[in-house]
Amino acid sequence: MKRVLSFLIFLLLSCCLGKERAAHQRKIACKIPTNAASCYWARGRLSYYNGTPAFRLWKVGTHRLLGIYSGPSVDRYGEDNESPELPQNVKVGFGEESFGLFEVCPLEPERDGAMQAACIETAKNIFVQTLDK
Repeated sequence: MKRVLSFLIFLLLSCCLGKERAAHQRKIACKIPTNAASCYWARGRLSYYNGTPAFRLWKVGTHRLLGIYSGPSVDRYGEDNESPELPQNVKVGFGEESFGLFEVCPLEPERDGAMQAACIETAKNIFVQTLDK
């Protein structure tokens, strides 16, 4: 009986972990071999803005804004600037902001006084705040 119970628990855990891994896979790759070395973790606030790109990440403690896109292989002036692929645990829309720790992969070099294009690979410790209207 113990063997059967142990096997069922093992089977249940295997199924759950497999679904969780599949759920975190991206449709558009953000972190690829050519930019993986430049990816870093940043504490920030992800918000929806009026303009292009619509999603922007403010790095806490700086004056920097990152324009968020799905990944390096997307058309930045097409549909991707309005609805980029984000990690599943990140919820941002009009009237909401997400604070947390984001793994950011730059898509272009940083320039003074200009917004840098980037994508978000993963996020953790997310807190969603609803803005007062």
